[in-house]
Amino acid sequence: MQTIDLVIESEVPRTFRVASLESVFDCPIGKKQRLEWHVEVPGLDDPWSVGMIVGPSGSGKTSIMCEAYGKPITWKWPKDAALIDALAPKKDMKEVSDALGAVGLNTIPSWARPFHVLSNGEQFRATIARHFLEDERDSIVIDEFTSVVDRQVAKVASHAVQKFIRKAGKRFVAVTCHYDIIDWLQPDWVLDMATRTVEVRERRQRPSLDITMAKVPYSTWATFAPYHYMSAELHKGAQCYAAFVGDRPVCIGALLPRPISAGRDAGKRLHGLSRLVTLPDYQGLGIAFVLSDALGGMFAARGERMNTYPAHPALIASFSKNPSWSMITAPGKFKAKAKNATVQTPGSARPNAVFTYVGPRNNISL
Repeated sequence: MQTIDLVIESEVPRTFRVASLESVFDCPIGKKQRLEWHVEVPGLDDPWSVGMIVGPSGSGKTSIMCEAYGKPITWKWPKDAALIDALAPKKDMKEVSDALGAVGLNTIPSWARPFHVLSNGEQFRATIARHFLEDERDSIVIDEFTSVVDRQVAKVASHAVQKFIRKAGKRFVAVTCHYDIIDWLQPDWVLDMATRTVEVRERRQRPSLDITMAKVPYSTWATFAPYHYMSAELHKGAQCYAAFVGDRPVCIGALLPRPISAGRDAGKRLHGLSRLVTLPDYQGLGIAFVLSDALGGMFAARGERMNTYPAHPALIASFSKNPSWSMITAPGKFKAKAKNATVQTPGSARPNAVFTYVGPRNNISL
């Protein structure tokens, strides 16, 4: 632990209005104003990854942050550059896309837009990604963390941030007046400026979300279409299933069923998952895989198969790690006309992978 003894004094100008304050509110102000804090916080030599300074406005959060870990960076964004170009131009595309995915900003069309036209939630996530990519200090510090976004966005983003920080071996200090993100950010320590005490915490499981699933009308796709990374179009014959948080559909899976004409599964039905989209406010929680696993298990219980065809690198990586799915075609490969020939044409072939469900059966009915 390091001890922070911080005193800030300021001269009080003897103006008419200051004199009026003393008179009207019967409050002797004096010649100087003095603020002081004496707190302990973990130092850079201590073992921790994620820290949090929380408390009401005016409690000294920012002053302690600057004294202990340095001032936050205020980024300037080019007016007309696409987000993907504005972020860490000297780093490779994969590193930038990984950072955006890590903070839950997986809506590919948004990557092509300038920062100033993004939503508040997207700007918040993009700013965090820039800290990850370009802030090379011992500790990344962000003041007013989650203050400008919806509280659901704040919680989901906090969970995504702490996962990335720990995976990347970085250090991060969030400064905020919001206590509701503590269980989502899972900080190793919390300095509460309301009591000026620090709590060292053990890692805990994030709060759970109650998710329900149901078959939904084709028209539900309109809510999700703007956020798909390839196309807003959807085949008219698609069957749509959604995952709900409360009464709100937050993830959709659209499938195209067709009969299998050859091979050992000839005569059975194959369900191709052609679209899998999670709303931006809920990206980073794995809801898409809760839905796809449930659908795969449901069809397996009926003796039917389910495939999915992701092209997004983050989706391919996640399906590859999921034991319930097996890759049967690698990204960027397709069947040529010659029998059993497989060729790779990165310039012309879409980088789809193909996965088939191999996990446990379940008896749900949607």
